[in-house]
Amino acid sequence: MSATRVGLLGAVLGAGMLIGAVSTKAIDAPKGALDASCGAAAPQVRTTLYFGTARPKGSVSELEWQMFLRDEVTARFPDGLTVWEAEGQWKQPGGAIGHERSKVLLLVHPDTPDARAAVQAVITKYRKSFEQESVLWETSRVCAVLGLV
Repeated sequence: MSATRVGLLGAVLGAGMLIGAVSTKAIDAPKGALDASCGAAAPQVRTTLYFGTARPKGSVSELEWQMFLRDEVTARFPDGLTVWEAEGQWKQPGGAIGHERSKVLLLVHPDTPDARAAVQAVITKYRKSFEQESVLWETSRVCAVLGLV
């Protein structure tokens, strides 16, 4: 998100699917109930992060994004991830609608303090590196089955 605005991405246009090694199904249940309802699948967390690419002077380049993805995200989540491009929209102070190109990152990981700390570290590093006020962090509990279902 740009440093000149307040708010988070309100809407994202774009589609992304987690393909390959992990298949997920969303479960709306407390953590203990999720463990029982997952059966042979493993209870996991699906984290979606929304990264605005506008900066006070210019924007995050594709090379900068790829280096960040390699050095900060993949280093912390080597088992896999999905990224897609999107267009964010939000209401600016004064009521005008703002737009910003963004990157959406989808991770499926264990619900552990280490994983949550790794997500927070990615957010902190992105905000500092690219002069961002915020990164939208969305999570939900899911059941993940490794391999094809």
